[in-house]
Amino acid sequence: MPNTATAAKTPAVHQYDPPKRWPRPAIQALFDLPFLDLLWQAAKTHRAHFPPNRVQRSSLLSIKTGACPEDCAYCPQSGHHQTGLAKEKLLPIEEIVAAAKAAKARGASRFCMGAAWRSPRDADLPQIEATVQAVKNLGLETCATLGMLSAKQAKRLAQAGLDYYNHNLDTSPEFYPEIIGTRTYQDRLDTLENVRQAGMHVCSGGILGMGETQADRVGLLAALANLPTPPESVPINNLVPVPGTPLADAEPLDNLEFIRTIAVARILMPRSYVRLSAGREKMSDEMQALCFMAGANSIFYGEALLTTENPATDRDQQLFARLGLIPE
Repeated sequence: MPNTATAAKTPAVHQYDPPKRWPRPAIQALFDLPFLDLLWQAAKTHRAHFPPNRVQRSSLLSIKTGACPEDCAYCPQSGHHQTGLAKEKLLPIEEIVAAAKAAKARGASRFCMGAAWRSPRDADLPQIEATVQAVKNLGLETCATLGMLSAKQAKRLAQAGLDYYNHNLDTSPEFYPEIIGTRTYQDRLDTLENVRQAGMHVCSGGILGMGETQADRVGLLAALANLPTPPESVPINNLVPVPGTPLADAEPLDNLEFIRTIAVARILMPRSYVRLSAGREKMSDEMQALCFMAGANSIFYGEALLTTENPATDRDQQLFARLGLIPE
């Protein structure tokens, strides 16, 4: 569903023209394959680059919730939307470390920390740096999503030991103005470049089911796959409609189309972890099994994702056992 109230505020983004390692017609041709043929090709690609039947587990914690100045149409944390979400300050280091310890005890290998900021203030960085160091000392990989980063901020986080930085492109350059009006597509690309230049791994993906067309899903994957170096981690979210957001009444995406997008992402970015992210709580075991067959090899693990629900860990453990998957 277009967010026409914000579209006019966004500068034109159509000048974005990634290198044509994967031109859009070639990506569309993958989407046009018969479903089972596409899954077969994706499964072959996956097994050529990763051990089969292994799934990486990441845990996610909101370390600063609500009142974000961005107007992302899907986000309950935006201060532009009336979702009833209470504003919370940056959590104390001790509370974050306790959550990280619990996540590690449940089996997570990476701990991701998200703050509802447009970008972090320099005054907040010392606490973030100390938190990263404390979590890393637990033997966990560290990841953060804090909004836009300057080159200097990215370098500081890298020096603190941050392994991954998440900054999603969300959708295609063409559909982006329908979803977000407070930052441009180029802003997002600049942050990804700052992260890469600082020496951190890039985590970047998108959200499906926001009213975009298949051509927009092609455009999103083209933007990701044609980055100078594709992201090491590609989270694919299935929109969780939240009352009070402009996308509260968005039509659900067809399940097979979601799986098809996972498969194409795997083929385009064969060495990346493709992560099932938001929306998994509503997926059947059969749908998740097809996603794993299509090349997904990472999940968010734990009962909550920032402000939305996620499957209970015991449900995931039971699913892994039924499918013969080996969690990492």
